[in-house]
Amino acid sequence: MIKLSITFLILLSLWGCSIHANNGGKTTVRELTGGQPPKASIQIGDKLHDTKLGTYCWSSKNTSTCVDTPGPAELLKNKKPVSVSPGEEIKFVMDNEPLPNKIHLEQLSEGKYTEIAVIDNTFRAPTQKGIYYFSYGVWWMDDKREHVALGDAFYVFALEVI
Repeated sequence: MIKLSITFLILLSLWGCSIHANNGGKTTVRELTGGQPPKASIQIGDKLHDTKLGTYCWSSKNTSTCVDTPGPAELLKNKKPVSVSPGEEIKFVMDNEPLPNKIHLEQLSEGKYTEIAVIDNTFRAPTQKGIYYFSYGVWWMDDKREHVALGDAFYVFALEVI
C-alpha cells in the first residue's frame, strides 16, 4: 500500500509538471524542445510564406546553442520578396508549442529601422510602394524567473509593396 501511495504521488507530481500552460490567455514557458527554434511563416490571404531563421539562442535538455547571422538584407540577398498590396494584413504563423510569449517586429527601409506594432500576431504591410525588410524577434521567457529567456530567435523576410 505504501509503494502504491508513493507511486501515485510521484505520478501526480509529474503530471503537474508540464512544458507549458495557458494562463488566462498568456502562454507560460517552462522548457523548450528540439535543437533549434521552430519554423515561422507569414500568412497573406490564404498563402503561407516561409521566413528565414536568423540569429538565435536555444536551450533544450541542458544544451544551449547560440548562432549569429548577418542582418535581414544580407540574409535575404538572393531571395525574391513576397509581393503584397499596400496596407495588406499579414499574420505570423508558428506551428509549435509552446509559442513565444514576447515578440518584436522591426522594418528596415532605406537604412532605417522602424518598430512595427503587432496585434494578435498580425500587422499591416507598408502603404508606400517599395521593398521592405523585416526582422521578427521572438522570445520564450521563463515563467518562473523574471527577465530570463529560455530561447530567442529572429526571423527575417522581405515584402515588396506593389
